[in-house]
Amino acid sequence: MTPAVVSLTPPQGWQAALLETLGIELWRIPVVIVSAILIYAVFVILLRIFGARVLSGITSFDAVVAIMVGAVAGRVIIGHPPTVSAGAIGLVTLMCLEALFGALRSSLPMHRALNNQPILIVAHGAMLTRVMRRVHVTADDVQIAVRRAGLGRLQDAQCVILEPSGTLSVIPVGTPVDRTMMQGVDEADALRGKWTSPGGSGRLVIEDTVTPRGKSRTGEENA
Repeated sequence: MTPAVVSLTPPQGWQAALLETLGIELWRIPVVIVSAILIYAVFVILLRIFGARVLSGITSFDAVVAIMVGAVAGRVIIGHPPTVSAGAIGLVTLMCLEALFGALRSSLPMHRALNNQPILIVAHGAMLTRVMRRVHVTADDVQIAVRRAGLGRLQDAQCVILEPSGTLSVIPVGTPVDRTMMQGVDEADALRGKWTSPGGSGRLVIEDTVTPRGKSRTGEENA
């Protein structure tokens, strides 16, 4: 039996193989650009519908969904056959779109139209279930975020905010909160307390009605 000869040369030759892998037909260039624009628009619309929660990656299922979304988007943009040039054109188009929308987001009306606003989902250790249902956040998601913040009880969280990026920010009880930090946060009026200007500095902070010991300032035990 004659041993098989392994050749390192592609059957069609190196020049044809490189053109097939690296190049792109001219007619496919506008197709890739339009595909990238459409996928970007669809993704923005889906984020507006389902909220930033889909980007959080809090659970393994979230991570799988995020990976699958990226895979589907990439496959649609690059098309068939996938080539280096098609991928480069797709990436450049996406970066240009991000730069364009980044400039548009500098105006307040466009910022609110294009971005999910941060939203308060826990106030003074109590979950705002109505808000959580609206933004598709579960009690388990909140508990995971509280544990990541190094807190042992939900009551130790002064507030939890779902950020536009899909992450959950936890502010512990007893931490002064500057009023400007809560500007633009939906449902922020659920925070109780008195805004003061300590030390004559003019900086406004909120004095929480819940103490780290789990008691309100009236001496009642918090649930």
